[in-house]
Amino acid sequence: MSLGQHLLELRKRLFLAAAGILVGAVIGYFLSDFVWNALREPIYTIASAQGRSAQLNYPDITSAFDLKLKISVYVGIVISSPMWLYQVFAFLMPGLTRTEKRYTFGFFFTAVPLFLAGCAAGFYVLPHVVELMTGFAPSQDAALITAQSYFDFVLKLVVAIGIAFVLPVFIVLLNFAGVISAQSIIKSWRVAILVIILFTAIATPAADVVSMFLLAIPMVVLYFAAYGVAVLHDRRAARRALAFEQELAL
Repeated sequence: MSLGQHLLELRKRLFLAAAGILVGAVIGYFLSDFVWNALREPIYTIASAQGRSAQLNYPDITSAFDLKLKISVYVGIVISSPMWLYQVFAFLMPGLTRTEKRYTFGFFFTAVPLFLAGCAAGFYVLPHVVELMTGFAPSQDAALITAQSYFDFVLKLVVAIGIAFVLPVFIVLLNFAGVISAQSIIKSWRVAILVIILFTAIATPAADVVSMFLLAIPMVVLYFAAYGVAVLHDRRAARRALAFEQELAL
């Protein structure tokens, strides 16, 4: 394909992806109230657990409408993800070799479930984090939280933990690319576990040790699973290199 044909194909794929997100956002608009009610549930927990008044505020006239549209767009992106992800792959696949296609699909279908699992874990620890952060306020004060900032905080927390669950996939990717070896991964296991524990300790209240371990254990398991995959790959690469050297010697 010429450069012009590539650009036409890119425009087609972008248009289809945008159309899918638009349709998803329309559906998300009708689901936004349900999603928002689920996300603001921790606010009610504050009121009951801390015995204080806790409310979400909309400081501007258009704040509620703006937030509803924002939730609709994010829900639309999630709902339409099969559509726009397919467009990305449909644009990239013709330029990849068979081996590259196999690796790409393998990483993709591993990373997406792990990211969704991480987001679910983030949603699980969300009430604990909100309760911990608002607990620093004096007991006689009310918790008046801006709805927009609260939604941004929830989004960042959930996405951050989702990305943390995908990091082992990137470790494997770096190993496949020859950047790091399995030996270097296992040498850093103490540092990795320390970082994981610190991350989960920040994401969960100090008093809730069970939630911390429920979040840390899967991340540790995923780290060592990435090491296991890297070991298998390094052994296979070593065998191929040895066979190539022997072939050259002949």
